[in-house]
Amino acid sequence: MEEKKISCHDVMQHICENLGTELDSEKCKEIKAHLEICSHCQSYFKSVEVTIDCYRKYNVELPPDAHKRLIDFLGLEE
Repeated sequence: MEEKKISCHDVMQHICENLGTELDSEKCKEIKAHLEICSHCQSYFKSVEVTIDCYRKYNVELPPDAHKRLIDFLGLEE
């Protein structure tokens, strides 16, 4: 049986949907494997981590619609 590969779009969508949560699902294992081989998604993930760290460091309050705007901007809406 051929193994289904996860796409960059799936990785970005999953990261945005699960910001700030620790997950240990099969999907997370697929994403970790994808991140190991995809420099584009590695860069994206790192930029998300840096952004979150900056918001935490400076205790910036996000507007209620910030998540939706991020998803819309990235073109990840379902």
